[in-house]
Amino acid sequence: MTQPPPVRRSTERLDSDPAGIARAAELLREGRLVALPTETVYGLAADATSGSAVAGIYAAKERPSFNPLIAHLPDLAAARRHGLFDANALALARAFWPGPLTLVVPVSAGCAVSDLARAGLGSVALRVPSHPIAHAILQAAGRPIAAPSANRSGRVSATSAAHVLADLDGRIDAMLDGGATEVGVESTIVACLNGAPRLLRPGGVPRSAIEGVIGRSLVLAGEAGMAPISPGLLASHYAPAARIRLEAEAPRPGEAWLGFGSDPALQASAAPALDLSPGGDLTEAAANLFGHLRALDALGPAVIAIAPIPEHGLGEAINDRLRRAAAPR
Repeated sequence: MTQPPPVRRSTERLDSDPAGIARAAELLREGRLVALPTETVYGLAADATSGSAVAGIYAAKERPSFNPLIAHLPDLAAARRHGLFDANALALARAFWPGPLTLVVPVSAGCAVSDLARAGLGSVALRVPSHPIAHAILQAAGRPIAAPSANRSGRVSATSAAHVLADLDGRIDAMLDGGATEVGVESTIVACLNGAPRLLRPGGVPRSAIEGVIGRSLVLAGEAGMAPISPGLLASHYAPAARIRLEAEAPRPGEAWLGFGSDPALQASAAPALDLSPGGDLTEAAANLFGHLRALDALGPAVIAIAPIPEHGLGEAINDRLRRAAAPR
């Protein structure tokens, strides 16, 4: 099924005053895309609890794969509602938040960050930014906000409103101009998951400062053959227990079925069966991808047969993730 090209939209220009901040928060609550400044680089922000809003980020950035995104919160108390903080994570958060440090921690029972923003993983990347405009918007929005760098995938991160508009004008709903960013490089990312903290990405907080807080050396991801699990890196991925059969025209006997714009009769012929998007919409399919895979896998089929997905727009990222899930392991 052919997906129409992305609809160009009028990108609203917002000032960094109370009215602009209120408007940005309103748009985010509506599931819209807003570029905003942080102390590191400009971020392309959307409601992290909404799979469809997060899918909009990927569409605007033309991102080729669904790597985890950082969820931004106004303070540590808010962050702890979505992630489980061990002693090291707490010490680092108290030392460097608000600021350019992202912590990857296990999800909490009440985590509201969408599967798509977490790339289907049982961990979540959290940050409390120090930029006063970003902080004010987060408080006004009242929910976690995903905000990868506000540029098209593969291009240089944006450190000014002009940089953002050069890449994304007409592709996002609003641009809040907060002047040039202060740090100019992305946040440092540290995983606090199992055992000693690991440095996943160097950034705005020096490695030595982190080691000073936790009292030990950090291992850099990749030095010990570890699979990276954070934004800005090749992502570890959710892999179903079931074997994945791609480009399937129809389910075989005993297979679960994950359709895309499937004929209702075909959908009804399989049990269990789900459809990523009955109308063949790639944004809807992206929003449903991890949740539908997880739901089918939980039923214990030996094989999940998956219908063909168009290889354009968000279909490229969906297919990238499905090929990872289908890879031998």
